[in-house]
Amino acid sequence: MAGFKEAVGRSLTWAAKNVDGAIALVLAVVVGVLGVLPDPVIDDDTKRQLISSTTLVILALVATALLRDRVRQEPVETAINAASGVLAQLPERLRRLDELESLVGDTKRALEDMSVVRILGSQQEITQAHADARRGALRWSFKGGTGTYMRAVTLPECVAAARREKRHLTIRVEIIDPSDEEVCESYAHYRRSLSDRPDGTGELWTTERVRKESFATVLAAFWYRQRFGLLDIGVGLSSTMTTFRWDLSSHMVIMTVEDPNRAMAALSGTFYYESCDTELRTSFEQARKVPVDRYKAVPLSEEPTVEEVRRFFDRIDLPLPKSYTDREVVEITRKALRAKDPYA
Repeated sequence: MAGFKEAVGRSLTWAAKNVDGAIALVLAVVVGVLGVLPDPVIDDDTKRQLISSTTLVILALVATALLRDRVRQEPVETAINAASGVLAQLPERLRRLDELESLVGDTKRALEDMSVVRILGSQQEITQAHADARRGALRWSFKGGTGTYMRAVTLPECVAAARREKRHLTIRVEIIDPSDEEVCESYAHYRRSLSDRPDGTGELWTTERVRKESFATVLAAFWYRQRFGLLDIGVGLSSTMTTFRWDLSSHMVIMTVEDPNRAMAALSGTFYYESCDTELRTSFEQARKVPVDRYKAVPLSEEPTVEEVRRFFDRIDLPLPKSYTDREVVEITRKALRAKDPYA
């Protein structure tokens, strides 16, 4: 019984949605019945009139159904055409979406890089950053003026750590060429223009001081190379000065200026670190190389004598000025092996 009711309900629903077709179907059945009825029931003239009239009604209903279906199809055709247009534009929209995703990715990486470039605002922060950079460092690249802090702290600390841990250490140092008096004078003038007072070492910046500091850095590089066989050190001499100092270790780069309370630091893997690494490598390749491979030909004692130091600089094709007295040679030796931390 329930099934019958459901069937009737579905039939009524269909009839309601297709009323014109349902009427045409009923009339067609009526016409069919009239056509087979015997003559005594309905005479031929009446039968023909009824069939003709009913046929016209059926045709009208069929026409109405066709028009209704066409009206229904027009929105569908419009939708299909719209869909076709959307599908045609899909490749271009997908391309723009890829471009947008790429832009979002680049922006995200830039923000991440910016977030790890730290501004160091005090001497304590800068000192701590250098200590963090030295910890476990397998390599170190320096580019700056004369390398005073390099000699006083970085070089001895890194060598001591590598010797203690029995590991290899690679160091590249690029400083002002002490034989180029013009660049030495330019650097001294620049430092004096920032401050006419003695720095942390207690000395004023003069052209002669710049030359002696650079000579001392070269001497220190050879002295440490002779005493630690796992040290691979290179020294480059530049004929141009820079107002920045870069210290780049295996996992951090620190860029300082003459202001002792301002610096920037970034970890390895960031855009800033990789850019600095490329800059230092390229710059070092262009600098005049000191032949550190001759370290065995110019032995230096624990406390090099004046004669040893003079002979050393002659052997590496970087002779000391003839005007330098023994006292000045001793001063260079002191700066090389017992340099004062300018930021202490």
